[in-house]
Amino acid sequence: MENRLYMSSSPHIRSDASTSKIMLDVLISLVPASVAGVYFFGLDAALMIVVCIVSCVAFEYLSRRFLFKRSNTISDLSAAVTGLLLALNLPPALPKWMAIVGSFFAIVVIKQLFGGIGQNFVNPALGARVFLLVAYGTKMTQWTMPRGFNEAVAITSATDALTFATPLGALKEGGELPGYLDMFLGNIGGSIGETSALALIIGGIYLLIRKVITWEIPVIYIGTVAIMSWVLGPGGFLTGDPLYHVLAGGLMIGAIFMATDYTTSPMTKKGVIIYAAGCGLLTVLFRMYTNMPEGVSYAILLMNTAVPLIDRFTVPRPFGGDAHA
Repeated sequence: MENRLYMSSSPHIRSDASTSKIMLDVLISLVPASVAGVYFFGLDAALMIVVCIVSCVAFEYLSRRFLFKRSNTISDLSAAVTGLLLALNLPPALPKWMAIVGSFFAIVVIKQLFGGIGQNFVNPALGARVFLLVAYGTKMTQWTMPRGFNEAVAITSATDALTFATPLGALKEGGELPGYLDMFLGNIGGSIGETSALALIIGGIYLLIRKVITWEIPVIYIGTVAIMSWVLGPGGFLTGDPLYHVLAGGLMIGAIFMATDYTTSPMTKKGVIIYAAGCGLLTVLFRMYTNMPEGVSYAILLMNTAVPLIDRFTVPRPFGGDAHA
């Protein structure tokens, strides 16, 4: 009688996918953005990636073994993914001890305190980024000049970390705007992994081919930002530049890699549409009507907290069931 039949609620899916395989695909998909970040921002970016990944893996192992007395889960690679995503969302010149603090917050506070993988209510990397923005706002908004933008200045600078506006910062402050090609390739100021739209799109295509994500959330999210930024332009109705808003800031990395997180995104088709459109709308509202040039992190985190409510009201009605049940 050792063979038992366990019954559970739907969906009943047969698949050879595992957490470690999915996380490995995510790590592979982030390689182009990581390489682009190191190319444009140098060794600081490479060191940041190493520090965040090692810190997140170490904090997961230590917290589960000594603090929460749980089994080891570092082999599922989720901590490594959190570390890499956190690094790609940080400025290259951020002091590394601050990145370690952020890693602790992502793994121990957001992830493990709520039970571990699958139990966190917001994306750990984004939650840690917002925490660092609140705690160390000055350092988190000091951007490194990309290697190819102005080599003469970069070489004569002692730290290569200058007060350099991101595209959204320049738009908000009325400064000189970078060209579309520089924004597409990544030759602009910003966080390590958010600047190259090309690298992020390559990673997104890989995830789609591997069926790790589906197209709905990225396309609806980015499409909503494009439409709303055009409609709510700075010069009035239909005067915005949608392409600029799509290529600028953390929209690409947020829509492709953060908003699609299994744990913090809806399970229903209607819910996915509401969630993605809500992320897009909030992003534009933050960018247009607050003193923050960027709004992706806050938009996704707010919609993460709304996911249980969205799922509750978008659960499909059982065939023949009461619509008000």
